[in-house]
Amino acid sequence: MELTVIQNKVFTLRGYKVMLDFDLAEMYEVETKALKQAVKRNIERFPADFMFELTPTEMKNLRSQNVTSSWGGHRYMPYAFTEQGIAMLSSVLKSKKALQVNITIMRAFVMIRQHYLDSEELISRMERLEDEMQVKFIDIYEALGCLMESSQQDRPPIGFKQHES
Repeated sequence: MELTVIQNKVFTLRGYKVMLDFDLAEMYEVETKALKQAVKRNIERFPADFMFELTPTEMKNLRSQNVTSSWGGHRYMPYAFTEQGIAMLSSVLKSKKALQVNITIMRAFVMIRQHYLDSEELISRMERLEDEMQVKFIDIYEALGCLMESSQQDRPPIGFKQHES
């Protein structure tokens, strides 16, 4: 499974990077119903910061972004799993496929995190550079202002004298 496929199934909800139960079920090659049942049997392993159920509004917003084209007319809202919840899923599902997929998903989350860190570092460096350049431009404008004022008052004009014939 390619990391980019996984990265395209990661969303930000409630301030968490999450994946939805039906996408995970597809990757783990199990039915969504079976995944949810395994979670419910081990619900103590999934606190609110590991997994939560989407609200109808959240689901509507995701659907309007064409994110959930594979979501059908299910009666229950999907579960959203954070990185820690996905890690816990591999212990609940207990299959070789779940373990392999889980490793790939964890790598995708690491890549996403690294991308954001790199972006934040670049933004920070650009802001520092802008601040430095602003200070330098202020200094240059002040120096030019001083030169313009003093050159016109204190010195005789410079240039060639024309001889009158």
